[in-house]
Amino acid sequence: MHLLPDADSFKRLVEGSLRGPGPALARSVLAGLSLPYAAAVSARNAAFDRGLLPVSRAAVPVVSVGNLTLGGTGKTPLVAWVARSLAALGRRPAVVSRGYRAAPGAQSDEAAELAILLPAVPHVADRDRVAAAARAVALAADVVVLDDGFQHRRLARDLDIVAVDATDPFGGDRLFPRGLLREPLAGVGRADAIVLTRATAVTADRRRQIRARLEEACGPRRPPAWIEAEHRPLRLRSAGGEIRPLEAVRSGRIVAFAGIGNPAAFRGTLAGLGADLAGFRGFADHHPYSADDLHRLDGWARELRADLVLTTLKDLVKARVERIGGAPLLAVEIAMDVLAGSEALGRLLARVAGTAAEGAAA
Repeated sequence: MHLLPDADSFKRLVEGSLRGPGPALARSVLAGLSLPYAAAVSARNAAFDRGLLPVSRAAVPVVSVGNLTLGGTGKTPLVAWVARSLAALGRRPAVVSRGYRAAPGAQSDEAAELAILLPAVPHVADRDRVAAAARAVALAADVVVLDDGFQHRRLARDLDIVAVDATDPFGGDRLFPRGLLREPLAGVGRADAIVLTRATAVTADRRRQIRARLEEACGPRRPPAWIEAEHRPLRLRSAGGEIRPLEAVRSGRIVAFAGIGNPAAFRGTLAGLGADLAGFRGFADHHPYSADDLHRLDGWARELRADLVLTTLKDLVKARVERIGGAPLLAVEIAMDVLAGSEALGRLLARVAGTAAEGAAA
């Protein structure tokens, strides 16, 4: 089990917070490896832009929700918000995803989390997103929400939404694996809307700087609609479905762990709730919790005499236990609130919903 006090080791490495000759050499190697990655990404995007690679259109409208960076943008609550908004407009949405790191026949992290957040919305996971969209239509969906779809250009979309984390918007300004960017910032020009997540974690001046930088990256293209949102803690939830109020985090000895793209953001959420943490441990994103992991967490929580153990919903569905170290294990359930740009985003979704209604009538 690879634990860090605050964040995933890879993120700390590429950000430069790991110092010394070893990390410096590793960053040099990663910089070299990023060159062929950049060439491949550029060639692929150019091929799609010029129509050299085929694009398939689903039988229903498609709304893509994706990232410019690797993980940690709070995309899953945004996917849930979009699906609920489409349902409120009278549509029958289904979520389509790749099923990242899911074992054969099992749900991915995001699918298990969305099953809790969207119990009435079908979720189809398949590496072939075109085939998955067809299966969603067969399940009576009249609009598809494509989870993590910004770089998956083989499936045409009617609306492209990109989530950008206000606390780390540019992925260190370097492409993977030297940084956290999946593609150059100029790719944001393909988006119809940018949703700045965790917007209240930074100042208004910083939000304006981020917006200006992204709009500049669009070049001559019309800038995407600008939306600012926050991720609001909603309640605490156990693996068995027990619900507790957020006030529970303010009493007793609290420890927490998270295996997400931005563990520091989760720690900040807990601090904002008034939790006085006796200990915090971070895992790599999408970490699969083994029996050995849980055993060590159990010993750690007992050693710190924890009264309550907190984690994210994404981690809870993988740990699948109700207690750690004799203390209850609860996830902080997060909801997304749109703070600015709600009318613009609403118009975009209403346009898609109208297209779906026209298709159903035809």
